[in-house]
Amino acid sequence: MATPTTTNLRSRMPNPLPFVPEMAVVAEGLHKVMKNGSIPQVTIHLLQLRAGQMLGSTYFTIRETGSLRQAGEPEERITAVATWRDAPYFTDAERVALELVEAVLTANPSGERVPDELYAKASAHYDDKALWTLIMAIAHIGFFTPAALIAKPIPGMPPGQNYSE
Repeated sequence: MATPTTTNLRSRMPNPLPFVPEMAVVAEGLHKVMKNGSIPQVTIHLLQLRAGQMLGSTYFTIRETGSLRQAGEPEERITAVATWRDAPYFTDAERVALELVEAVLTANPSGERVPDELYAKASAHYDDKALWTLIMAIAHIGFFTPAALIAKPIPGMPPGQNYSE
């Protein structure tokens, strides 16, 4: 049985930029915020990997796993993102970021998704600029979730080359 590779994969839809060029401006702004230096890039990649796992997005999980490997992160930390709550590989600040992304992406029928207690934990680790940066890192995933799940860009391909032409 043949195994598909990225050379014969196709996205469902073409590159969105010719159709909605304004999307590039929004994406550029989100990327700028995430690189403002207020939180480590590794933390952003960890929370975005967790979001990709939760969303069931191969595109996000492949992209963020690759980014973490490129940053020199050990395989144990990358693999343990799925089970971060009992994994010994994360700092308290990283745990808060992972908890925040889970809270935002998970419905809570009995109350707020981000209760005051979780906000207080986050505030203990991050100043206002860093918290807004975390919020924008989660917003980045939220912004691209419909594209990742509906258009299904090609996992592992660089932006611009991950859509069918």
